[in-house]
Amino acid sequence: MDSTDAATTAPTELHAGTARGRWVLAATVLGSGMASIDATVVGIALPSIGRDFHAGMASLQWVVTAYTLTLAGLLLPAGSMGDRYGRRRIFLVGVVWFALASLLCGIAPGVGVLVAARALQGVGAALLTPGSLAILQASFAAQDRGRAIGAWSGLSGVATAVGPFLGGWLVEAASWRWIFAINLPVAAAVVAVTVRHVPETRDPEAPRRIDAVGAVLVTLGLVGVTYGLIEWSGRGWIALAAGAALLVAFVLWERHTETPMLPLSMFASAPFTVTNVVTFVLYGALGGALFLLPIQLQQVSGYSPLAAGVSLLPVTALMLALSSRSGALAARIGPRLQMSLGPLLVGAGLALLTRIGPGGDYLTEVLPAVVVFGLGLAATVAPLTTTVLAAAPAQHAGMASAVNNDVARAAGLIAVAVLPAAAGIGGTAYLHPAQFSDGFGRAMLIAAGMCGLAGLLAALGLRGRKPTPAAHEGGHGERPCHHCGLDAPPANGS
Repeated sequence: MDSTDAATTAPTELHAGTARGRWVLAATVLGSGMASIDATVVGIALPSIGRDFHAGMASLQWVVTAYTLTLAGLLLPAGSMGDRYGRRRIFLVGVVWFALASLLCGIAPGVGVLVAARALQGVGAALLTPGSLAILQASFAAQDRGRAIGAWSGLSGVATAVGPFLGGWLVEAASWRWIFAINLPVAAAVVAVTVRHVPETRDPEAPRRIDAVGAVLVTLGLVGVTYGLIEWSGRGWIALAAGAALLVAFVLWERHTETPMLPLSMFASAPFTVTNVVTFVLYGALGGALFLLPIQLQQVSGYSPLAAGVSLLPVTALMLALSSRSGALAARIGPRLQMSLGPLLVGAGLALLTRIGPGGDYLTEVLPAVVVFGLGLAATVAPLTTTVLAAAPAQHAGMASAVNNDVARAAGLIAVAVLPAAAGIGGTAYLHPAQFSDGFGRAMLIAAGMCGLAGLLAALGLRGRKPTPAAHEGGHGERPCHHCGLDAPPANGS
């Protein structure tokens, strides 16, 4: 999966500013943009999906978690497949797979089919997501690589910002089904550009065998844990125990197999381990909170899907404006201060969301919370990403970022399963504004507490030293991606 191998080169190295370089950049941005946009717009559509299918809260949870399950479970082996069989080839397979699964989502006759189609979408996203940055890393000349990745970062930020706005508009003007149909022409354009302009690259030193056993164990383990947590009132505890056992088996397998999907030796680094624990706690809070917020805005405050979609735009604006500066500051003083205080700001923003009620005035109830929330993320994400990369050996920089990305997705996955139940939101509570609003307030306070814990862990577990640049030399770390699309940290090289 590591795409930083110096031996990996394109047949012809590309240069930023050339016509072919721009085409390659366009293909990777549009391809990864489909996956990142889909991860955000579905939340805006959940109330409409629930009403159309008369679905309960558990079904809405599965609409979100089915996608994240397969994406999180297959992200690492998919990156290895790209290194082994060709990054362009696997990227194309992922784009086509994602498009076909999107079509199935759009025509789903019931919530069961939609959940299954969302799981298939996650498979496609896992295949195309690692390839986007790996293609840039392998295709561009070393002196232009940082510029290309930086452009990818900025354009991806624009795509993430447009996603909720576009999704809200489509749900309001037409139907929630169009948020999936819109992927088809985008995928067709990506395929056309990729076939014509993107060079094929692979890693000649990649392991000949893909860790299929590890992929199966971690995916089924996550399925079992998630199903058990969502369906706890029935026999969910059986699935939970089985899932936990499979995850333990995954760790044991990775310790002894010759070609591990996840080199556990990376966790010997204390900063790497601490930062991933902070990531798990922080992004668990974010995943659960951002699952419930669009429902609160629409069902309780009376926002239209479009208004709910644009309500978080200030977060993206703050991330784009401040993340690079935050990364530069962390490079000068070390990441500990920002990774300690940043989560506290995020938690304060989530706590302020408890003020949102019927009517939900944007300027006095929503915007202050969103601004504080966005400032906290801008302070935290870039130092977090830099610390993860700096804590790993240079040859594992891409894998380190991929692991951090997967940790964040798994955290959001589990939080979406747990937080509603912990806050007393179940059944059809989202159809009863007063009942849902009470649970939403409790959920935001729980999420805020998790953010406080993340800040405390960073303060206790990280030293005040500056991150070393060794992990970035010759790889994606030449210019770390400081963009975050809210659903997970950036996957530099994943």
